[in-house]
This record gives sequence, C-alpha cells and structure tokens, in this order.
Amino acid sequence: MATRTDAPTRREQILKEAARLFADRGFHGVGVDEIGAAVGISGPGLYRHFAGKDAMLAELLVGISGRLLTGAKRRLEEADGVAPEAVLDSLIEGHIDFALDDRPLITLHDRELDRLRDTDRKLVRQLQRQYVELWVGVVRELYPELAEPAARSAVHSVFGLLNSTPHLTRAGSLPGRAGTAGLLHRMARGAFAAAGTG
Repeated sequence: MATRTDAPTRREQILKEAARLFADRGFHGVGVDEIGAAVGISGPGLYRHFAGKDAMLAELLVGISGRLLTGAKRRLEEADGVAPEAVLDSLIEGHIDFALDDRPLITLHDRELDRLRDTDRKLVRQLQRQYVELWVGVVRELYPELAEPAARSAVHSVFGLLNSTPHLTRAGSLPGRAGTAGLLHRMARGAFAAAGTG
C-alpha cells in the first residue's frame, strides 16, 4: 500500500486512536471522551467529525476493506505483463503491510464486524469478496491445475495466516518488521505451493 508522507488529518488521527482503543478494550469498553482525549480534543468535539462511535467503526471496517481492494487492483495494474509469481509476491507484500501496520483493525474486524449496520456489513463483505477473487485469479494463473474452490480456500487460509499478526506477541518482541514480513511471505508462498501441488 502506498505510504503517505504528509501529516494525518484530525479525522485520520481520531480513526487511528479509535481503532487502537476499540481493539484493546472492545467497542463498548471505550467512551467518546476517551477517544477525544487520545487526540487532544473534547469528546463532544468528535461530533464535528463523526456522528458517533458507530460511524467511526463503520468507517474503519469499510475503509480498510476498500483500501485493501484498491491496493490490490493497483498492484495488478502495475504488474501487467509480469510473471504470475511476481504478481502473487506483490499481492502478498501488500497484505503483509496491512497485517503488520494495521494490527488493531484485524482485531476490530474479528470482534466487532457484527456491530455494523446491515448495509455497512454487507458492503464490507462485498469488498472482501472482490478482494478474494482478485487473489483467486492470480493463484489459478500460477497454479492452473488448482480448481477454483480449492484456490479460494487456499486464499482464505493464507489470509488467516497473514492476519494472525495480532496474536504473535507484543509488537516490540517480534523479530523486527523485515524479519517478520519475510517469514510471513515465505509461509504464504509455501502454503500456495502446497495447495497447487496437492
């Protein structure tokens, strides 16, 4: 995913702190005043940016699903004409960036997705399905003998592996970002290779 060099907006700061607090203590365990204090504004001041906690949660979960899909589409466009192995490597790298840099959002998705309104939850699922299908197409290009249902299962399994980062341990005790990213990448490629030759 592209890295921004400009400072985050106040809205982005609020979302980042909300994600961290929701992941640490649960959606109902965090008050608006606490989120405001984390970014240096009053709790009521948050309402200039969001209608409430539900709106923050929706923007976080819909937002990350949309960013993953957009990032994957961009990687596929940039990799036009490149060998399937390199395309898959690029997709894996993009997802690893998310898994290492947005760990609270993984926890939040696992715990709080059912709290979204039906329309927002359906949108998250729709974006996720599109994201999965991009991967399935690349995996089947690399392993054409792999049937579509098996390729889809393999993609979901690899997502489970990559999205395990919140459970690895505390961030400071991981073997360094580069080392963790390299390990996750090798494991993901190994999983796809095992599925493709099974």
